[in-house]
Amino acid sequence: MPRISADTLAQHRANRLRALLDAGRDIVAEEGADALTLASLARRVGLSRPSLYEYFRSREELVAAIVSDELPDWARRLADAVRAVEGVPAKVEAYLRTELEIVADGSHGAVVALSAHALPEAARTRIRVEHEKLLAPLVDVLAEARVPEPGLRALLVHGAVEAAARTLRPGDAGHNETVVAALVAQVLHGVVR
Repeated sequence: MPRISADTLAQHRANRLRALLDAGRDIVAEEGADALTLASLARRVGLSRPSLYEYFRSREELVAAIVSDELPDWARRLADAVRAVEGVPAKVEAYLRTELEIVADGSHGAVVALSAHALPEAARTRIRVEHEKLLAPLVDVLAEARVPEPGLRALLVHGAVEAAARTLRPGDAGHNETVVAALVAQVLHGVVR
């Protein structure tokens, strides 16, 4: 009987899966998406490849699991940020700031890099559904404010966030705050005040 490192076998498997997903994300962050293989993950966590197959049958399944694992946490963070403030402008600003925080942390880059790889259609569909949930808090705020076509507007705002994210500089808090302030002003007020 193999030794388990938790009170129950189910908890042991959940802990091991969590460690595998975290290690996979670390490999991508440190070495790039192409470095993530089942063999590299097995080496990283000290698990045999046959044992690893109990969790993932292929690299594509591993990639889909890592991407799918991250998105619900991001959706929760965005929803919490919007709920924590009052008024439409404050809610939009909280959403934008939180989305840029997510983009700026290391896990976002790993997820984006992994998402670019060929995945089975079922995995792409699951990821697409989870990704759409990221916009839900913003869509709700825009609908509450009676902004026409809130779903479309949220997608356009997301495009502005992606553009702003490309200008962020790691470790340059002053510059990054200027980017965030400009994004908030642009989204809330456009080019004319």
